[in-house]
Amino acid sequence: MSELIVSLAAIVGEAHVLTDADTQAPYLTDWLGKYRGAAAAIVRPGSTEEVAAVMALCAERKVPVVPQGGNTSMSGGATPDASGQAIVLSLTRMNRIRAIDSIGNTMTVEAGVVLAKVQEAAQAAERFFPLSLGAEGSCTIGGNLAANAGGVAVLRYGTMRELTLGLEVVLPDGRIWDGLTALRKDNTGYALRDLFIGSEGTLGIITGAVLKLFPRPTARATAFVAIDDASAALALLSSVRARCGDRLTAFEFMTGDCLALILHHIADARLPLGAMPPAAVLIELSDADDEPALTRRLEGALTEALEAGGALDAAIAQDGTQAKAFWRIREGVSETLVRAGKAAKHDVSVPVAAMADFVAAANAAVSAVLPGIRPIVFGHLGDGNLHYNLLPPAYLDEDEFAAQAPGLTRIVHDETRKRRGSISAEHGIGQLRVSEMPRCKAPIELELMASLKRLFDPDGRLNPGKLLPHPTET
Repeated sequence: MSELIVSLAAIVGEAHVLTDADTQAPYLTDWLGKYRGAAAAIVRPGSTEEVAAVMALCAERKVPVVPQGGNTSMSGGATPDASGQAIVLSLTRMNRIRAIDSIGNTMTVEAGVVLAKVQEAAQAAERFFPLSLGAEGSCTIGGNLAANAGGVAVLRYGTMRELTLGLEVVLPDGRIWDGLTALRKDNTGYALRDLFIGSEGTLGIITGAVLKLFPRPTARATAFVAIDDASAALALLSSVRARCGDRLTAFEFMTGDCLALILHHIADARLPLGAMPPAAVLIELSDADDEPALTRRLEGALTEALEAGGALDAAIAQDGTQAKAFWRIREGVSETLVRAGKAAKHDVSVPVAAMADFVAAANAAVSAVLPGIRPIVFGHLGDGNLHYNLLPPAYLDEDEFAAQAPGLTRIVHDETRKRRGSISAEHGIGQLRVSEMPRCKAPIELELMASLKRLFDPDGRLNPGKLLPHPTET
């Protein structure tokens, strides 16, 4: 056993330093199976103090560290490289909810708490934590913060940056920054919190957070609406928002091709309308109002849209079971894409008003290069985030399509850039998009980001190879 392993075991306990291949394996492959790495050890600290001691040891020995939460990254952001020199710092043992303040509407948690547990704890306190993701049963708060996670309720509540008041962070040299404040106003300098949120574990290890809670909605109204296209979706969004205000919690868009694929692959998914529409949106309102009043408000908005021709058909859930069935369609997209085969995936955002133009332009551009390609488009239309996925035409096998994928991605990202959009709305850069950063970020942005990286992590040991390109690439 190496001296490093012995020293790590002295900090966290021998049982929490994993070195054999079988126990390491789940930590070394990303959720999508796209990236595989190697590690000197998997280290599982149980407290902030243990994280600090591990980081100080690794700083002294110049050992790279890859932080990992629930290992649900969509961009390889928590997977080490193949050198085997790094340790993977798994925070899943740090899973305590430290405090709930029902008066201040906050919850203080450790980074390894699974998102679903936060939701459940908020509900038990008659409060609401709005972040909702497909991976909420396994993703952790630390990972959500590192990627500035969004999900289906961003339209009303915002991303993790908006849902967080304070942080506790261990720096690369082992020092602890205790920023676990529950203050909603603090104008005493730079917002350090916001540097770490969305930094993908490249500046420090988030070990705790103060999260915002909200009054628990007592009423929901959910509708599945058939429309012509993304332009019709934007018009419907505008009219529903005008009538329903901030009661509008979710507005999810899916093309007809996307719906058809879901119904083909997901056995328990049922279309609540009579015929397959060209496109559809899933709308949800929530409020502390009584449910019949909320449903009447949604009915009024949809009646106006149907009479004006902005909607083709609509179904409003009559109870929670029907609402869950509507959401099953939307939540089945990720599973569908796995079953459908290798897709070229893109997680982009553009200004909401430009969404329809983007979809039309991107569809035309990729089809011109590869006739028969199948765009599978869905996402959070209300906040400008689309998951623009491409399945190969029938005449190409997966390997042939994989060779075409980089060129297709460039086309999609070029259309995004034309509209001053982003190539990563909520999945992060990780390993997947790091080489594209010089094309998609201005030189001064990359220079400032690299300067911050050098300030916090001068040796470049923290999550190397993620988010920022190597200096020679800028």
